[in-house]
Amino acid sequence: MKKRALVLAGLIASTSAFGAAYKIPEQSTRSMGTAAAYFASADAADAAYYNPAGMSWLGDKNNILIETGAKYIYLPRIKFDGYTVIKSPADAQTTKEYFLIPYLHLVSKNLGKVRWGLSIVTPYGLSKRWSSFPQTMTAREFTLGIIETNLTVAYQVDKRLSLGAGLRIGYATGKIKLYSPQLPLIYDIKMKGNSSLTPGFLLSASLNLTDNLNISTIYRSEIDYKIEGEMTGSFGTNSVTGTTGDVTVVTPAEWRLGISYKPLDTTVIDVTYEKTFWGQYKQLDFNFQDPTLEAVFGRPIDKYWHDTNTIRVGIRHRLNEEFTVMGGIAYDETPIPQRTLGFELPDSNGWIYSVGCLWNPNKRTEIGLAYLYVIKIDRNVYTPPNENGINGKFSDMEAHLLNVSLGYKF
Repeated sequence: MKKRALVLAGLIASTSAFGAAYKIPEQSTRSMGTAAAYFASADAADAAYYNPAGMSWLGDKNNILIETGAKYIYLPRIKFDGYTVIKSPADAQTTKEYFLIPYLHLVSKNLGKVRWGLSIVTPYGLSKRWSSFPQTMTAREFTLGIIETNLTVAYQVDKRLSLGAGLRIGYATGKIKLYSPQLPLIYDIKMKGNSSLTPGFLLSASLNLTDNLNISTIYRSEIDYKIEGEMTGSFGTNSVTGTTGDVTVVTPAEWRLGISYKPLDTTVIDVTYEKTFWGQYKQLDFNFQDPTLEAVFGRPIDKYWHDTNTIRVGIRHRLNEEFTVMGGIAYDETPIPQRTLGFELPDSNGWIYSVGCLWNPNKRTEIGLAYLYVIKIDRNVYTPPNENGINGKFSDMEAHLLNVSLGYKF
């Protein structure tokens, strides 16, 4: 029964292959162009999301700042070579994935010592799909989407210190498809659902040690989304159409510490340390109203992910009044231990590289373009037969992201 329950484990692991687990840290041109090192130096509308306390240091205090854009994500095929307890051998590849995801950032005019901001982003999500047996039995499709609205405020304590806080409201949707071509009439399951609006919070601080050196920190709370939905299809000789259930999806707490330094008036260097508390995700537990399905699929499944560390370094250099160039590099850890690694979320430690450019055709308008490439280290995997029962290697785990944005000062 435990092995059957594992076929539903991937709803929480619906992801791409470019962030640790299912996290998407790049939510603006400046962030993507610096491998998401952009944090302590946040000096545009996206400060509302990345460093709310830093809104106090923004220029253009009499202007409303806005950035809207979209990122295009291309995920090539991930390759698996090896065996499973269901089929030996089980060599296969995932399908290619394409996504277009919009975002919005806005910062208000300065209101005395206070400035507020708004961001609408997708900090977690994406999808994984396999088309070959036996992978389709546990991961024909897993899709998770989370939209989050951040309402933030900054208070300038004095000329060196600013504090920030924010309310985060998120909404999650999920979809699962499981299928066996050998048993098409008795193993064809689809699940989909959504959560209610779910709150979280953030706290931040920004300290200008000197005119050229800033240190900032931010803490984002954990948000747990209860996704409720319906199952359709067939399992065994029984139709499961109309069966309802729920599962809780964890988006973990996160802490960032960043330093920005200006060796020149035209150059900014960011170094950011990021701690993501994935260790809060210890078990996955589906709940079904139908007692038979609850007996088969409802047992808690051990995950025991661990906290991760990410180091990011980015640089921005203003060539002239019109053009600024960017670059970045980062090393990102995976939270998934070998014993619970599966087809629904092939993941490993990886390197991130990025470049970007900002063009200011006039004093009010900005056009941004950034490209980011992720390459994850090939990962050998062996999981016990009573877990996923996978023995082999995942390879070709990479991703390509392109961000285009438009900024304006009102």
